[in-house]
Amino acid sequence: MIKKILLFSSLIIFIPFIIVAIFIRDDEITFNFSQNSVVRVYDEETGIISNVPIEEYVIGVVAGEMPIEFEIEALKAQAVAARSYVMIQMERNIKKDYDVVDTVINQVYLNKEHLMIVWKNSYTENINKIKTAVLKTKGEYISYDGKVAEALFFSTSPGVTENSEDVFSNKVPYLRSVESTWDEISPVYTTNTTYTLEEFYNLLNLDYNEKLNIEVISQTSTGRIKKIKINDTELTGSYVCSKLGLRSTFFEILKEDSKIIIKNKGYGHGVGMSQYGAQGMAKAGYRYQDILKHYYTDIEIKKF
Repeated sequence: MIKKILLFSSLIIFIPFIIVAIFIRDDEITFNFSQNSVVRVYDEETGIISNVPIEEYVIGVVAGEMPIEFEIEALKAQAVAARSYVMIQMERNIKKDYDVVDTVINQVYLNKEHLMIVWKNSYTENINKIKTAVLKTKGEYISYDGKVAEALFFSTSPGVTENSEDVFSNKVPYLRSVESTWDEISPVYTTNTTYTLEEFYNLLNLDYNEKLNIEVISQTSTGRIKKIKINDTELTGSYVCSKLGLRSTFFEILKEDSKIIIKNKGYGHGVGMSQYGAQGMAKAGYRYQDILKHYYTDIEIKKF
């Protein structure tokens, strides 16, 4: 009886410490990378190629590509998409010196040293949140027809995503246009930019003309501009977007007196997963598997 009392007393004493140890962490979560594949990451700024364990690479991409305040289910979806994308690049670039560049050329990857400087006192809390998302999805990737899917993603849609062939020419069966009504929470869902008429023509390398004639020649199925004629010059939507510093090719050009107003909607190429759409879905209670299966058509989530 005395032994039972002592055992019960010990449990009462130690259970709170166990709970605190599990749920309140002041130390950084650590991973065992001994069994992981290695990603060869090219640092565009220094020219150095680093060998980074794949899960550590995914942590750096989630940190670089998605706001830390996003819901954990959105971060999980980003982790799986990022892992799938790099798996494709590793296979594609096997004979090259490196697999990926650490910028938007591939995926933005931020290393520990950079994050410690940026996050300062919030580093441990922030990195543990991201590591939890990566740990909960460890080894998971998106598969289509038995192969790794190229899981493209972008910031914000104008309410619907794009078919891959409308943006990148190749028709990919899992990169289909889907509704994305959650994107309105994005701070860049709509933006207006104003130019003088002279600035407008100069930026587009066009001759100045008091009159402005706009003709949309072709659009994607969702309304993004593929080709547009400004006065007598035909331009691509991507050219106009680049020269004017617009966030997407979903835009409208309006002339008011001597000023040009560009109404822009969305941010990014529009193919694959919308990150703010993922955040909206997560806030609405969807799990990361639901998010991925919404934005990537007929895919499976597998684990290596």
